[in-house]
Amino acid sequence: MGENIYIFMVIALAILAITDLVVGVSNDAVNFLNSAIGSKAISFRTIIIVASLGIAFGAVSSSGMMEVARKGIFNPTEFVFAEIMIIFMAVMITDILLLDFFNTLGMPTSTTVSIVFELLGAAVAISLVKIIAVDGSFSDLGSYINTEKATEIIFGILLSVFIAFTIGAIVQFLSRVLISFKFEEKPKWVEALFGGLAITAIIYFILVKGLKSADIFDESVISFIYEYTEIFILENIIFWTLLSWAFSAWLKWNIYRVVIVLGTFALAMAFAGNDLVNFIGVPIAALQSFQNWQGSGIAPTEFNMQGLTAAVQTPTLLLLLSGGIMVLTLWFSSKAKSVVKTSVDLARQDEGEERFQPNYLSRQIVKFSVTAFESLSAIIPPSLSKRIDKQFETPNTYIPKSKVQDMPAFDMVRAAVNLMVASVLISIATSMKLPLSTTYVTFMVTMGTSLADRAWGAESAVYRVAGVLNVIGGWFFTAFSAFTAAAIIAYILHLGGLVSLIILLVVAAALILRNYMAHNKKTKVIKAEDSLRRAHSSSIQGVIEESADNIGKMIKRTNKIYTGAINGLARHDLEALRKNNKGVSKMSKEIEDLQNNIFYFIKNLDDSSVGGASNFYINLLDHLQDLAQSLELISKIGYTHVNNNHKKLKYNQIKELKDLDFNLEKLFNDTSETFNDRSFERIGKMLSTKDSYITLVDEKIEKQVARTRTEESSPKNTRLYFSLLTESKDLIKATMKLLELYYLEHDSSVEPAKIDIKTMS
Repeated sequence: MGENIYIFMVIALAILAITDLVVGVSNDAVNFLNSAIGSKAISFRTIIIVASLGIAFGAVSSSGMMEVARKGIFNPTEFVFAEIMIIFMAVMITDILLLDFFNTLGMPTSTTVSIVFELLGAAVAISLVKIIAVDGSFSDLGSYINTEKATEIIFGILLSVFIAFTIGAIVQFLSRVLISFKFEEKPKWVEALFGGLAITAIIYFILVKGLKSADIFDESVISFIYEYTEIFILENIIFWTLLSWAFSAWLKWNIYRVVIVLGTFALAMAFAGNDLVNFIGVPIAALQSFQNWQGSGIAPTEFNMQGLTAAVQTPTLLLLLSGGIMVLTLWFSSKAKSVVKTSVDLARQDEGEERFQPNYLSRQIVKFSVTAFESLSAIIPPSLSKRIDKQFETPNTYIPKSKVQDMPAFDMVRAAVNLMVASVLISIATSMKLPLSTTYVTFMVTMGTSLADRAWGAESAVYRVAGVLNVIGGWFFTAFSAFTAAAIIAYILHLGGLVSLIILLVVAAALILRNYMAHNKKTKVIKAEDSLRRAHSSSIQGVIEESADNIGKMIKRTNKIYTGAINGLARHDLEALRKNNKGVSKMSKEIEDLQNNIFYFIKNLDDSSVGGASNFYINLLDHLQDLAQSLELISKIGYTHVNNNHKKLKYNQIKELKDLDFNLEKLFNDTSETFNDRSFERIGKMLSTKDSYITLVDEKIEKQVARTRTEESSPKNTRLYFSLLTESKDLIKATMKLLELYYLEHDSSVEPAKIDIKTMS
């Protein structure tokens, strides 16, 4: 029975390893995809093919890194087999849950940091259990934990943030000063020299240092490179510069694109070589521990793990299988794309929708940076400053004039620098057997190059800095939560044995399934047919046509939200009102996105349509915002009333609100159908009902005034009811203004007749 438990644990760890590979790659794909995707240098399909090849090569070279999981964080000789298995199980369960949580949020985090702190947390928990059992002191912890190696790893990870950002910024600044944004107009030798330097850096650090442990090169080649490093690098620079010039001049190749392709391959290879340990290192160590113990005849609570201290070569087949799973995940993971989007959005050159909101810290950092930059500018000679500024001038074609989302987030020069610098830094760490965080390096290099490229302008800096702070804050949360959760789970496994293990595995599976379903639901919401779309037409007629779809969708959602607010209040249903609030918030954000796009909308208009189309569109957005604000107030006051446990509305009040809801439902349905079907000839008749709808609301206000004088006893109910009615009136007016906007464009010669809604059925 005892051996069967550990067989079950090994099988569970194998399944967890596969799951961890999937969730890990979904998060770490941002490391090698963001530059190629952001620059749109090559098609998405080509990017994935190149990255897949890189992962396959990198997986073969990662066996040396597995030692970190085996003995890098704790001293295995101080533990017995049973304790080691508990540590490994706790680490894998925590890792999957933590990474899946960040994937669902679409936030890049570090798989290296998570695995290091999970190993540390679980090992500390079991160590303390052992120390307490023998009445030891806290100082004894040092004999169980490999403090020197753990400190080296943690320090290296934290230092990578500063180094990556600084080097990325410096290299990008120098590259931009030498090449400028008008890189396509530069002489071929400039492009060739950049290609020679970039390719040499990638070839030396990735193909030599990254694949050194894979035994691809002859020993004499390796010896020559190490003995005559300077000569080797110089020869490579000359060779690749000449080859780049030949390709550029004769074959008309874009060398920056070549560097991006090679860099994506190289970075994907470095990722697999450096990070594969994060996903399968622990399960492989557990399997090897089980093999050492099996057949020994010694009880699992007495078998010392001396065997883990010896170097063991990881089977190549396991590495290849792991690489295959990583490649498949790369092709099919939707979460990987959402994580990549966060990084690309923070690095893009142009303005646009910002995901993160500014905070106090981001504002202070920007203010300090502006002051420091102004002080530095005063020192630099004006002539030099002018020459530098000229290199940062973007060509006119760089400003998007059509669909913003179809434009590259940044140019190929920056993408090439991102890949070159990140590849070099990660490969150095890999060659030193130091699990430097690839996420930290690639993300901070990308942010450094963005800053140096002046992508964080006055209108976007506070948002971008806030985004970077959010991501870095998430990294610290990763470390803290990984340590704490792994320690708690290890202790639970120590106390509960097999029963607690099964329960934890079931809970983990349920949480991952729940996150998967939530992510799919979120994706469907984003792609929902009722979502508002930006106008892309360049003529007034095109804008009117496109905007009709938005109005139809907006009114349909208005009807649903308004009815939801009234029904939620009638039933005193807090959850329904909370859901309604989310619907209003989403609508408001979509309208804000349309307003943020006005700059690009006006840029895209034909000269003959600028005046009419821009005026029409600005008025349209104003009316849509009025509509959303009224809905927001109606939803908010209803939710606040119920959440504060105030008295329910009286029967007569609910009855009158439902009557108003019934009448407005007809108005909203008719309006939505009118715009969806483009039956604008109906607008005149609909406008004629405006006074009747306003009168209906006024009558209900008068009734409430009478009730307040005679029978009403709740000030809160009175305030709520009047607020609902006045905002309903504003809702009617905003809807009528939308109808009037189209009425003026289609049939302004006809005067609408007055119709009483009470006579309509």
